[in-house]
Amino acid sequence: MESSKVDMFMLINNKYFESHHLNAIREKLLTLDDSKWPIVQTMQFKNPETAQMLSFLGGPIGIDRFYIGDTGLGIAKLLTCGGLYIWMIIDWFSIAGTAREKNMEIFQNALY
Repeated sequence: MESSKVDMFMLINNKYFESHHLNAIREKLLTLDDSKWPIVQTMQFKNPETAQMLSFLGGPIGIDRFYIGDTGLGIAKLLTCGGLYIWMIIDWFSIAGTAREKNMEIFQNALY
């Protein structure tokens, strides 16, 4: 694949991934067949900052977990009022990282 396409993808999407995943993503994109580039262009990633804001605003009812695709955990959080508010407070600090890990799963599942 063309290096400029890869560089543009990395520039636009680096905030969606953990920093230690960026080299692996770049290497995978550089070795990717051009026929898979449309898949790369249509991938939709969850914004970690949005997930964190949702955690602050709707943590007790699990909106943050629903947003990143953890439907089961969202329902559990909803039914337990954010795990008696303890789980909600933990998610304030961890949901952005969880969203980035989910984005890496999306990337891997689409291309591997």
